[in-house]
Amino acid sequence: MSRLLTVYEEFLKTEKRASANTVSSYLRDVHQFSAAMDGKGVELVQVLDRDVEEYANSLIKRGKSPATVTRSMASIKSFYACLMEKGYVDQNPAKGVSPAKVERKLPQVLTGREVELFLEQPECTDLKGYRDRAMLELLYATGIRVSELIALDVDDLNLPGGVLRCVSKGRERVIPLYPVAIRALGEYIQSVRPQLVDSMEETALFVNMNGERMSRQGFWKLIKYYQEKAGIQKDITPHTLRHSFAAHLLENGADLRSIQEMLGHADISSTQIYSKLINQKIKDVYKKAHPRA
Repeated sequence: MSRLLTVYEEFLKTEKRASANTVSSYLRDVHQFSAAMDGKGVELVQVLDRDVEEYANSLIKRGKSPATVTRSMASIKSFYACLMEKGYVDQNPAKGVSPAKVERKLPQVLTGREVELFLEQPECTDLKGYRDRAMLELLYATGIRVSELIALDVDDLNLPGGVLRCVSKGRERVIPLYPVAIRALGEYIQSVRPQLVDSMEETALFVNMNGERMSRQGFWKLIKYYQEKAGIQKDITPHTLRHSFAAHLLENGADLRSIQEMLGHADISSTQIYSKLINQKIKDVYKKAHPRA
């Protein structure tokens, strides 16, 4: 079992170039499935489709959400796809197993006014305020993921050209920046960052107050702090600004393909969720405003 899981982990990291979070999630699902098969006395290379179906049903009976069951089936299917490619098995026992149906929730986005209010919260009166303003402006300007934000290096930013270079999952994309973000980033890079970093060898664009690369946890706390400071009732996460970026672009006439490119979505179906969001908003407006609705 451990050998097969090691093969799978290497497959995810090197061939699929999956993120650390994806690798961890998929391995956890496969570990749990492996333990269940071991309890039945079934070797992983001898698993049949009925074994996978029984396992899926057992997750449902244990009260697991449809989303959890679906993700678990995707992990198992991916695991056996790897084993097939490496010659350990002849068929994928999870291929014919239908995942639990999941009602995909529409993402929560901020209104234009809420975005303005949120971005106004960092006060440019000290180093932290300038840094935080630059980070939030960049996040909303580009719609990048928080993992991509904290991984940025100084060289990824081209302020004279007004663009950001973002490399993620082996793919590179170039995203424009609006003037306010360019100004905030320029002030941070020229006057603030040099005072925060201890070493000239530090390449990170955004650093904490100790001069080290910003962490996910540190940025999460920052988001929550400014949400509370702004008095916004919606639960704001780093992904909320990403969703708001996409929804606002679409609402103002941007096409889905361009938004897909800027977000770094491999599949257009991931971007189409924002069309549903806009359509739902139109329906809500219609119901509230039409006299016969």
